[in-house]
Amino acid sequence: MSVRDFIQRNYRHFNAGALSDCIESIRTFLDNDGRLMITLAGAMSTAQIGKTLAPAIRSQKVHAICCTGANLEEDLFNLIARSDYERIPNWRDFSASDDSDLHERGLNRVTDVAIPEQEAIRYVEKQVLELWKDAEAAGDRRFPHEYVYDLLLHGDLVFDGDPSESWLMAAADANLPIFTPGWEDSTLGNILVARVIDLTLSSQDIVLSGLHAMQALADWYREDDSPTGLLQVGGGISGDFPICVVPMLRQDVGIDVNLWSWFAQISESRPSYGGYSGAPPNEKISWGKLSLETPTFVIESDASIVLPLILEAIMES
Repeated sequence: MSVRDFIQRNYRHFNAGALSDCIESIRTFLDNDGRLMITLAGAMSTAQIGKTLAPAIRSQKVHAICCTGANLEEDLFNLIARSDYERIPNWRDFSASDDSDLHERGLNRVTDVAIPEQEAIRYVEKQVLELWKDAEAAGDRRFPHEYVYDLLLHGDLVFDGDPSESWLMAAADANLPIFTPGWEDSTLGNILVARVIDLTLSSQDIVLSGLHAMQALADWYREDDSPTGLLQVGGGISGDFPICVVPMLRQDVGIDVNLWSWFAQISESRPSYGGYSGAPPNEKISWGKLSLETPTFVIESDASIVLPLILEAIMES
């Protein structure tokens, strides 16, 4: 039995029913030549979403990604140093002393898994620093993902993980558009600032900002008349940034572009707290992002459980 068939048979009501309806709708949307952007918040890369996202990218079911700086770099860290990661199944019992011990051992905990400082972060720093130096010498400026693509496709990286399970590798091979607003809120963003402070580099300007990313997103959104949909995983800046391109173009620029043609969000956040992550689709209508006719879905669940099911189901025949 396929994943899709299993879900259709057993996921009938409540959030399970919403997931089943979402899968059928997104399959129809893609079959009708829709373009799909996926947003990644939280720690989806460290949760190894690449196992299902990479095949979906290679199958041309995903046409662009908007993600946090952490998700951009943590897929790379995982690819570089997978065997040096440490799983922590008893994380709920951890004390402050336990976390202090991890720090002393050079391990950075993300809930139930720890990322190795030297084998992952400092190894990548050495590699990307050379690209930053070359860019500065040449007067070049690039987006964060373009430096990562360069490392993956032309660098001397030694892979410890499986490249077929890296969504970044699949994206690099496809030259997939990636938008990373707020990249400075990431380990590599911090390291770039550190290298300017210690005078290794003279300026942060070698990395294009979120404002440049918005302009690039506007170009991407307008380059194709196909219906464009958004699968929002979590919320935060990676979810709000891309959806805002439509009211920006329509209301601020005065260009009559189509509204988002399909929308779904996976989130455990609630609307009553006032945050974007829990804001329901109807609220987005008031901002000129979605229309009354836009198919919308809300799955109030754990994205690390739900997103792999969606990705697997849309790839099945």
